[in-house]
Amino acid sequence: MSFEHKKGTECSDAKWHGHCQGRFRGSVSLGFDAGGKRIRRRVTGPTKTAVLEAMSELREELGRAPRSSRTYAVSEAVADWLDSGLPGRSERTRTIYKDALEPLLARIGHRPLCELTALEVRMGLEALSGQLSTRSLQIARNSLERAIRFAQVHERVSRNVAELIETPGGRAGRPSKALSLAQARKLLTAAEASRWHGYIVVSLLSGIRTEEVRDLPWEHVVAWVQDDAKWMPVAQAGFDHELLALHVWRADRAGGDVKTPKSRRSLRLPDLCVEALRRHWEVQQKDRKVAGDRWREHGLVFASTVGTPLVARNVRRAFRSITGRAGIDGQWTPRELRTSLVSLMLSTGMPVEEIARLVGHSSTHTTETVYRKELRPVIRSGADAMDKLFPRSAPKSASGASTDADSGSDAVVGRRKRTATNATGSASDSGR
Repeated sequence: MSFEHKKGTECSDAKWHGHCQGRFRGSVSLGFDAGGKRIRRRVTGPTKTAVLEAMSELREELGRAPRSSRTYAVSEAVADWLDSGLPGRSERTRTIYKDALEPLLARIGHRPLCELTALEVRMGLEALSGQLSTRSLQIARNSLERAIRFAQVHERVSRNVAELIETPGGRAGRPSKALSLAQARKLLTAAEASRWHGYIVVSLLSGIRTEEVRDLPWEHVVAWVQDDAKWMPVAQAGFDHELLALHVWRADRAGGDVKTPKSRRSLRLPDLCVEALRRHWEVQQKDRKVAGDRWREHGLVFASTVGTPLVARNVRRAFRSITGRAGIDGQWTPRELRTSLVSLMLSTGMPVEEIARLVGHSSTHTTETVYRKELRPVIRSGADAMDKLFPRSAPKSASGASTDADSGSDAVVGRRKRTATNATGSASDSGR
């Protein structure tokens, strides 16, 4: 430890420096570097006691945790995690995490990571609860926790304060919607003159996910060739066959695989889908000729006018334009074509288990949870079945009394009436 005098001043107390202007300085040795030079961490303070305490805290920190820099900010930790801490993740996934963290970093991103407290994280999330949905807050909080954990692995910080915080509730998100049968017909009519007709028909009538539609290749649209007794791509076999299907084996996701094992499925195509795909094939062949050398072959069913994969935001923009032309009020997205399929299937009386297989859900719980509003007709069907098995439990006359059809029911009703009479009598007696 030493005392460093302020420039331009003289020492008036060589032993204690009690009245000298300046600061006490101390250092803690961290060993030696590869060149043999000693590594030191320095601390300063206005008094000798303050420096000794700072040195003691520094030694304690060095003994229990990685060395933390007071200039390494939260925003830097997040940037490092997004750049190097997500191996194998798609650029879309990185963008989702980055966008979710941006509002939170605007509040705490400047803070040194080693000084960040759990209270600051909680207050930052709560301040955003009126602006973001609960799901967005969950992504922000979980991403921050993972970013700090990445910094811990690289010895940038000693503890993860985000682990101590529970995600607050956010504002209600936009509920999922489903097209009615009349709206679905209007949508298909409005899309007929558009190059998006095939995309909308296949999405609505098959229920495959938007990322599955965008990555659907022609080789997975197949026809059953009776003479050869096997499935063949329509690019070879053509569309003039009795049975056509599509293999949902790919998706526009990291790695190119579908979302869950049960999402990998093969679906027979309805006649309207077959006709829409036939027209779409012809349109794409014309696009290929017009593009000439600009055509980029990816083998996709739904591609741009030069053959490149579709961009999700362009699909959403085109879909909103078509719903507007169809006169369907509200903001709609392509993923709600999948919700609409479930709603329409439920209206036909199809069991939930079969619908879950059709849309590739891992279990019926997903179908029942996500599409719970559309499940009401199926739930009511249980009461209808019980009315048929136990007819005395439901029918009532206009006056509200049960209509008696057999003596067994009369006995039950009679017992209830006698109980009511006795109760009335007891009340009357007590009144007297």
